Amino acid sequence: MIEIIKAVLFGIVEGITEWLPISSTGHMILLDEFINLNVSNDFYKLFEVVIQLGAILAVVVLFFKSIWPLKKKNEKVVLDKKTLNLWGKILVACIPAAVIGLVADDWLDEHLYNSVVVSLALIIYGIVFIVIESKNVGKRTTKSVEKITYKQALQIGAFQLLALIPGTSRSGSTIIGGLLIGLERSVAAEFTFFLAIPVMAGASLLKLAKYIIKVGFVFSGLEVAILLIATITAFIVSILVIKFLMNYIRKHDFKVFGYYRIALGILVLLYFLIK
Repeated sequence: MIEIIKAVLFGIVEGITEWLPISSTGHMILLDEFINLNVSNDFYKLFEVVIQLGAILAVVVLFFKSIWPLKKKNEKVVLDKKTLNLWGKILVACIPAAVIGLVADDWLDEHLYNSVVVSLALIIYGIVFIVIESKNVGKRTTKSVEKITYKQALQIGAFQLLALIPGTSRSGSTIIGGLLIGLERSVAAEFTFFLAIPVMAGASLLKLAKYIIKVGFVFSGLEVAILLIATITAFIVSILVIKFLMNYIRKHDFKVFGYYRIALGILVLLYFLIK
């Protein structure tokens, strides 16, 4: 029962931090420091990625009409060109991270997944958020996701490479990129949600494949329960958080998340240095 409660807590943290630009990795590292799941190291590496599937499903549910390419028109089901065009841009934006991520995944896990890197990334990109919003950097001329060009999509994909550094935040890096190249806040956030579907699904499948190759397709009943409960929790919380964020950014900027990142980064750095 204690492990199930822990799984719920991990799902809550994943659902909140995956979509807010505050780094899910940073929070997971901190949570794992105080609340260890009683599982193997290999399973935990799989767990912290696979529970993202719950967060992805939340995007699919909330934006289904926008991303599903089959539309009903004149009593017929047809492929919608606008939706296909949107998916083309999403896939283009995935190219940089897909190429570099596949090549460097193991190296990144070995060398960058530590408290110092996470802390510095939290602080540095927190400052970047505050500067961008304070100086109003970038002319916000792209008012809808449909207006995003393929060039802008590729540029956002390049910014997503920053998220390979733990603590940066995938949503944070793509939102920063979107703001800098001229997207409205809501447009940058929405495209970030869409971009998460193939990126996070791909990362989850990669981790699952590595786990199966190393350990085999062997899970205990407790491990299955932990995965399912954390994933379902992440889905429910993600629904609420995405709705909150889309409403929040219509009236507010991202500076509050910048201040939060800086404060958390300093706390994490001090904790692990003093420890």
